[in-house]
Amino acid sequence: MKDSLAAQWHPNLWPPFTQLTSSKPTGRVLKGDGAVLIKEDGTSLIDAISSWWVTLHGHGNSYIAEAIYHQAQELEQVIFADFTHPQAENLANRLSKITGLERLFFSDNGSTAVEVAIKLAIQWWHNQGEERQHIIAFEGAYHGDTFGAMSVGERNLFNEPFEKLLFPVSRAPWPSTWWNDPEIDKREEKAIRILESLLEVPTAAVILEPLVQGAGGMEMVRPSFLEKIQKIINQSNTLLIADEVMVGFGRTGSLFASQRAKLSPDLMCLSKGLTGGFLPMGITMASQRIFNAFLDSNPKKTFWHGHSFTANPLGCAAANASLDLLEKDPRSYLNFEARHLTHLKSLSVHPKVKKVRLAGTIAAFELNTNERNGYLNIAGKSIKTYALEHNVFIRPLGNVIYLLPPLCITDEQLKHCYNILQKSLDLIK
Repeated sequence: MKDSLAAQWHPNLWPPFTQLTSSKPTGRVLKGDGAVLIKEDGTSLIDAISSWWVTLHGHGNSYIAEAIYHQAQELEQVIFADFTHPQAENLANRLSKITGLERLFFSDNGSTAVEVAIKLAIQWWHNQGEERQHIIAFEGAYHGDTFGAMSVGERNLFNEPFEKLLFPVSRAPWPSTWWNDPEIDKREEKAIRILESLLEVPTAAVILEPLVQGAGGMEMVRPSFLEKIQKIINQSNTLLIADEVMVGFGRTGSLFASQRAKLSPDLMCLSKGLTGGFLPMGITMASQRIFNAFLDSNPKKTFWHGHSFTANPLGCAAANASLDLLEKDPRSYLNFEARHLTHLKSLSVHPKVKKVRLAGTIAAFELNTNERNGYLNIAGKSIKTYALEHNVFIRPLGNVIYLLPPLCITDEQLKHCYNILQKSLDLIK
């Protein structure tokens, strides 16, 4: 059986986060249109997770496609260490105004945006003659799969083979919460006490995913908790890194999650929805205060880091076009939480549903099963299979079921997603 499943996959491809001996391929996708993926056999699937959280405005968005097409006719790539170009300058101006962080460093994806932020934080202290290498992260976090990003993420089966190569990180509890949670105040108080204790050691930076830990299970915290965290970090003279790779660009009900949580990060990591899902790109935003420490006649204070496709003009064009769409219709993300709410309330009373939570476009709950909670809980696989059979694509995180659809999903399509989830719950034992 194992061999037969693996043989069904393409003989040369190696898909991410997938064990081929226990996973059946869902087939080839030939086209995308709005919130829908169209398979080779003509089947249409509602892409209820935005193709791993990147497809912000939907598939095949003509406005973004046109922007890329016109830019490709002018300039497709140029070395950014020696030249700039209008698309990069425009994007930098816009993101600086929106985030309040004046400097922008380009990279290739979410993991590299995090790597850049960690390196900037540590070198910022080094450039001022102070060696701070202590990093604080939060339990359950996921920041990417490169070595620095793995180091600040949760240590688990994903990075176990590399454990001895990862740098040490201190961890504070992440007091995730849900509807009707009676113990949240106590958990937040405990997390704050532990963070204060950890910060007694001179610390280079604290890194967190504002409001929602994505791959860690869509674990959500209250904005008020993060406001308290900000005050503690400020008092400790420590830098704050906001990893907005997943939650940025309207995903949590504000343009950036840091804004809803009233955070003022020193460094911010962006990717995924940055280009509307059209092209890979990463960005690390930095305050002018951070940037100034790298200005010096001494070459040792230079930030010696770069990527071949830094500030790729096509990616910048896509990102500018995506921002145009967000600015043109902010209601698309400001009002999305209300679109989830009625459906989620109805779902929440099912006996197989627990720990319901909602933030902007992200709705999540856990399956109440006899298995241990976590990524290896297999209950979600039956939900995924049932949903696929009924033209909805989801990818549960173990026993955590979530919807994170593109902004363009219609009310009817969203209703269908919830109807299928409701029916699938009866499969759980």
